[in-house]
Amino acid sequence: MEPLQNKMEEITSSSKYADRVRNPYKPTAAFTGASWFALLAGVAGYCIGLWNAGMQLNEKGYYFTILLFGLFAVISVQKSVRDRAEGLIVTDLYYGLSWFATIAAMILLTIGLWNADLAKSEKGFYAMAFCLSMFSAIAVQKNTRDSKLIADKEL
Repeated sequence: MEPLQNKMEEITSSSKYADRVRNPYKPTAAFTGASWFALLAGVAGYCIGLWNAGMQLNEKGYYFTILLFGLFAVISVQKSVRDRAEGLIVTDLYYGLSWFATIAAMILLTIGLWNADLAKSEKGFYAMAFCLSMFSAIAVQKNTRDSKLIADKEL
């Protein structure tokens, strides 16, 4: 996989209209906005559901901690995968721990929901809000990194 940096240099150097042409690797405003909206909707929905849930405070803390742990883990996976693809050094230990943390967060949520005294619709709600949050966190991280890389190249 060729790094994004090299592809960007090819496009900007080979195009005589580089000043007027939008960089095809820069995330569009619509995709960036949709990613942020999905992240905020997922996290807010999950947290509002926890706030209104009739469970004990320690259970709410467990589910909230899993959300935060999962968000950090997927961002770490996205960054380490992208770094490796771009030829940056990422140790096998960090790469493995990132994947382990991501999988652990999903397993912990699954076990917690499996054993919870909640209606199936509530369990599904938490699972879907968690998945939406995880996926959109990856998209937001990707957009942020791409935008920063392109902004640094344009300066």
